[in-house]
Amino acid sequence: MFDYFYAIDLQIFRFCNAAIANPLFDFLMPLVTDVKNFIPIYILLFIWLLWKGGRTGRICAAALAVAVLIADPVNSRILKEFFGRIRPCSALEDVRLLVPCGGGKSFPSTHAVNNFIAAYILSHWYRRQRLIFYSIAALVAFSRVYVGVHYPSDILGGALEGTLLGMVVVYGAGWVEKFVVRKDGKR
Repeated sequence: MFDYFYAIDLQIFRFCNAAIANPLFDFLMPLVTDVKNFIPIYILLFIWLLWKGGRTGRICAAALAVAVLIADPVNSRILKEFFGRIRPCSALEDVRLLVPCGGGKSFPSTHAVNNFIAAYILSHWYRRQRLIFYSIAALVAFSRVYVGVHYPSDILGGALEGTLLGMVVVYGAGWVEKFVVRKDGKR
């Protein structure tokens, strides 16, 4: 049964990594997949949430900060080590590798975890922009397969983990808001 799912995963990987390859994606996807290119956007978003977002923005910013502190280490240090899956760029010979392969494990994708937890949290407080948040998360996740460093199942696992962790963080933020900080601002 596992071989059957791996065969499907591999076919989808080859489709995304090679069959649809084109010069535009070859230029764009390495830019999209590099988290350093998003740091200025993340900083501006965080500042906007704190400065112009009012109470909702501050709660959302706090939830995002907690999410990053939880999701990244849980995924990178615990889950990836537990599953121990080798990246396709290390396991397969014919991968179109557009970025460095990286030495870490593959499952689940930390890029997918981080982007989907952020999409879930932002969408909870800013529902009208939900399509934008999830589109960005999906684009970054897809880029990881296109550039050759993750299997599609790594992305699905990361998206699921990010969404579940996002639910936990939003629930926790609601609990803190309701039971620790009353609506009148007193403890």
